[in-house]
Amino acid sequence: MTHQFPALSPEQKKALSDIAQRIVASGKGILAADESVGTMGNRLQRINVENTEENRRAFREILFSSDASINQSIGGVIFFHETLYQKDSTGKPFPALIKEKGIVVGIKLDKGTAPLAGTNGETTIQGLDGLAERCAQYKKDGADFGKWRAVLKITSTTPSQLAIQENANTLARYASICQQHGLVPIVEPEILPDGDHDLQRCQYVTEKVLAAVYKALNDHHVYLEGTLLKPNMVTAGHSCPKKYTPQDVAIATVTTLLRTVPAAVPGICFLSGGQSEEEASVNLNAMNQSPLPKPWKLTFSYGRALQASALAAWVGKSENKKAAQEAFRKRAQVRGFPAVQGGAAHHERRHVVTFLRLLLFPPHLVLHVHQGCCSVIFALLGYSCCLSTSVFLTPS
Repeated sequence: MTHQFPALSPEQKKALSDIAQRIVASGKGILAADESVGTMGNRLQRINVENTEENRRAFREILFSSDASINQSIGGVIFFHETLYQKDSTGKPFPALIKEKGIVVGIKLDKGTAPLAGTNGETTIQGLDGLAERCAQYKKDGADFGKWRAVLKITSTTPSQLAIQENANTLARYASICQQHGLVPIVEPEILPDGDHDLQRCQYVTEKVLAAVYKALNDHHVYLEGTLLKPNMVTAGHSCPKKYTPQDVAIATVTTLLRTVPAAVPGICFLSGGQSEEEASVNLNAMNQSPLPKPWKLTFSYGRALQASALAAWVGKSENKKAAQEAFRKRAQVRGFPAVQGGAAHHERRHVVTFLRLLLFPPHLVLHVHQGCCSVIFALLGYSCCLSTSVFLTPS
């Protein structure tokens, strides 16, 4: 029988569990602000802003100095190394700025992918060398959780068993090292949405990958109550000719999780995986509304989907700071509602149908809504509420 050396103390376990629970408290998700210098440069280029350290810092300050009310929907922020050591215009470190709002600070720990020899273009993750020392330093500098991303792809020959096992074991080694140094590990095995695979193929592959990941986490004695999972949603490939409903995605995703993710895991924070802002929210809402059991919190870990509106409002001009912060606050609020009750419907008119179904129609009917041109006048609520949708009722 194998044992963990050194074993986590009860105090260490409680601290890890408490951090994880704070991040995914009801209605809260994660702001992924860990874009590399190159990725951030691409986003700044779209608004014709030069990719300098000061411009990157200025935009981060807009996000991090937003109204404290963002802590109602943001439980954690993932930092990039550069950002962790930057300060706002008054000289206050960004981690302190975030912690003042009751939000947990995290740090990206992997160092990108490297080719995995013997495979058809598959990769492994870099960054294990010196990870223990980096974790210890980041903990001293204000971080309480880490993130490590593995990347797998679906083709006729991938992911191979070698790639699945290699990435699962690397994720587990990272998670174990994190916990030894007081950081909650976010485990991110991302299966890319590229390709023409259908929903069933994605579900099959995702189940195989997650099963391998949790076997590896168990082998490495990782304390699951002190971890979070950041997976892809189960969706068809971008080039798949068949289209699936949010309910299809929800059932496939939650079924996959039920088959592979232990109930001890506090929360599952989905990445958007190339989906639009609306698609990601609608699919997350459908999962939380699904009748399947959900022993974990289902929430989000979004980057672009939370920042795009603020970036567009800012366009590199200091006089637009307030407008950009308001855009970010609203976007964060909208993103947070699907995590607790599918509440993006409360703030985006095209999703008001959640109310329509509950208030107007008997439980044996299912309400299907598609973007359309007809207008529904919600007169029975005592006020006018115009909704541009097509509404179809079919027996469940």
